[in-house]
Amino acid sequence: QVQLVESGGGLVQAGGSLRLSCAASGRTSSRYTMGWFRQAPGKEREFVSAIDRSLNTFYSNSVKGRFTISRDNAKNTVYVQMTSLKPEDTAVYYCAASSAMRLVILMNQYDYWGQGTQVTVSS
Repeated sequence: QVQLVESGGGLVQAGGSLRLSCAASGRTSSRYTMGWFRQAPGKEREFVSAIDRSLNTFYSNSVKGRFTISRDNAKNTVYVQMTSLKPEDTAVYYCAASSAMRLVILMNQYDYWGQGTQVTVSS
């Protein structure tokens, strides 16, 4: 069992930056592929970024070049540094863990989910 708790959301102006954190608990959490998803009001949840245990990363086209995912296995924490934020980045951001042991981007490939943290980007 893996528990995930996100933090770091908030209100930021367009062009600003935020760093989200996801603290994972569970003995094998460092082996999991970790992902970030987001869900804007009235829209479906979408993939943002993922990082596997070998530190390979993958990003959606909408955030590539602006967001950076990283992980600190000693702290069982995954981060996403978000820069050049746009109003369309406004969403609830969710952290997820997958036992797939490779980079995966589909929601049904993730086994555990956090409760989410709100990010609001004002224009």
